[in-house]
Amino acid sequence: MPSSIRTLRALTPRAAIAVGVAVVITLLAVGAPVVTAAIGVDPYTYHPETLGPDSAPAGAFGGISADHWFGVEPLSGRDLFAIVVYGARTSLLVGVASAVLTMVAVLVIGLTAGYFGGWIDRLVSAIINVLFGFPALLFMIALGAVVPPDASRLALVIAVMTVFGWAGGARVIRSQTMTLRERDFVRYARATGASTWHILTREVLPNLRGTAIVFLTLYVPAFIGTEAALSFLGVGVPAPTPSWGRSIGDSINWVQTDPWYLLFPGAALVLITLAINEIGETLRQRLSTPTLRSVA
Repeated sequence: MPSSIRTLRALTPRAAIAVGVAVVITLLAVGAPVVTAAIGVDPYTYHPETLGPDSAPAGAFGGISADHWFGVEPLSGRDLFAIVVYGARTSLLVGVASAVLTMVAVLVIGLTAGYFGGWIDRLVSAIINVLFGFPALLFMIALGAVVPPDASRLALVIAVMTVFGWAGGARVIRSQTMTLRERDFVRYARATGASTWHILTREVLPNLRGTAIVFLTLYVPAFIGTEAALSFLGVGVPAPTPSWGRSIGDSINWVQTDPWYLLFPGAALVLITLAINEIGETLRQRLSTPTLRSVA
């Protein structure tokens, strides 16, 4: 039996549901143009005919109909299903890209500081202490307010979250690397003349794989939530790019007259966050006891 099938069968019901939710949302995000085109909607076309005199959706439940599965957006009449699906692309792109870049920084900095020690370790520790005391969210808000809302804003959001996101993970990786470098199999590799690159990549790094995977699954929902918060505050991904956070922020003004506008982007954000957190918790439990061995 293939190992992937055995792994799926070994999942708890909650973990299996979480994997299913994450896969469905990811597939919808990746295939957003195809999905929305198949049902004849897009997130940019205005439908004023779906709005009432007060600019709220004219139909019941936020304008839900056969043509608009999640209803329409107040003021513009844009299809809310298309906005949510395309917003998943934005949120997952920011979350996954920031998480991967942050994890690369965590491993490089943590491994370097933990293995070499000395002034490198002291410098990294000082930078980590500064980042822990720095008001990162306030800096992101201030930076987002002065940067023009163009296509570069998305790259800026990813870059800023990476810069401020690596400190905690790097401290853990540094600590584990300091322990691993004193293990017998690392000492043996060093004594036999193995290069530093070989020791770091073939002896130390494989034993940090479990920790890295867990951190990665924790970073993704954290960064998705941060992007949503920044978009909610109006300094995240620029309009008209669909974003769950901006939709949630806009819906606050309509929650009394059109609560359905808040329901769908809010539910999507909660579902993907809970799903990835559950996957991360499952991995943490399974990988909490690393196997210390040489892979040379």
